[in-house]
Amino acid sequence: MDIRIKRNDLPEDGDVIKSVYARMRAQRQQVASRSRAEGEEQAQKIRSEADREQAVIAADAERDAQKLRGEGDASAAKIYADAYGRDPGFYAFHRSLEAYRKSFADGNAVIVLDRNDPFLQYMHHDR
Repeated sequence: MDIRIKRNDLPEDGDVIKSVYARMRAQRQQVASRSRAEGEEQAQKIRSEADREQAVIAADAERDAQKLRGEGDASAAKIYADAYGRDPGFYAFHRSLEAYRKSFADGNAVIVLDRNDPFLQYMHHDR
């Protein structure tokens, strides 16, 4: 014996159709929520990996920058030492100029000193 169903019509009753559509809607919303949650999880993994890589790259760059600064400072110190070693008087004069520049940098500084104070030795006109 063989039974075949050609068509299955839902009852015309509005409550049954509403119930079927509500169940279908709930199933689709459940699938959508699950997909959103999985997508959010993947997005969070990608963000955290990118943040970690950014921190590693920044740390490596800072390390390299510190190394280069140190090498530059060492080279500058050697050049200064060589130059100042040739003429100690020039070194003293240069240090005094730097001290003057720092002391009067803001343009409003007032310093009261004796006219024979060593700080002013390069400001005398007789030199």
